[in-house]
Amino acid sequence: MGNLFTKKPKVTDVDRAILSLKTQRRKLAQYQQQLEKVIETEKQVARDLLREKKKDRALLALKKKKMQEELVKQVDAWLINVEQQLADIELTSKQKAVFESLKTGNNAIKALQSEINLDDVQKLMDDTDEAKVYQDEINAILGEHLSAEDEEEVLAEFENLESEIYLQDLPSVPNISVEPAGKKEEVKTPIQNIAAKQAIKELAEAPEQETARSNEQDEILDLPSVPTSAPTIIASRRETTKETEELLPA
Repeated sequence: MGNLFTKKPKVTDVDRAILSLKTQRRKLAQYQQQLEKVIETEKQVARDLLREKKKDRALLALKKKKMQEELVKQVDAWLINVEQQLADIELTSKQKAVFESLKTGNNAIKALQSEINLDDVQKLMDDTDEAKVYQDEINAILGEHLSAEDEEEVLAEFENLESEIYLQDLPSVPNISVEPAGKKEEVKTPIQNIAAKQAIKELAEAPEQETARSNEQDEILDLPSVPTSAPTIIASRRETTKETEELLPA
């Protein structure tokens, strides 16, 4: 039942031409074999006639053999032509198949391109650019309207984060002091240890700062006093000048 509804393949002119050429090639090959047999036969006949001293008939047999050899050459040329024709048909068939494939692909591309309008593509690109510009404006507006209080909060949060990171990176100071029996020493955190060290450093530097200040005051008090009367040399010079003026004649 299934074979009744099987669709038979369509026989084209190309298929008929290929079949005809292959049939002709087979017949030419058979004819060539026959000619070769005839050539061998005529050659053997010529030998037999020469043994029998029948030279004329032996020469005739050789002439027939020569004619058969010429026919073999002709058949070879025909076979070459048939083979060339078959090769050309096969090549052309492949070229046609490639052409049909390219044609199908080109039609598919055109069908897809027909579904895309250039105006729609341009409009889509313009809308995308407008949306990007609009988003950039929104981002700029939101970024410019931060209040001073918000700025202070951001800076404070930044400083807190920076302090936390700095404290986390500090190495912990091991506590190796021996506590007396029956007394438990309070465990200090790294921050408390740093504060205690800073206080000790300030107490150690306080006496040196006081000594430096007292030395500065002593240097200020040791300055020489300012004279209140004119020097003696200047007074003597004035008296000498006065006596000279009295001795001179008026």
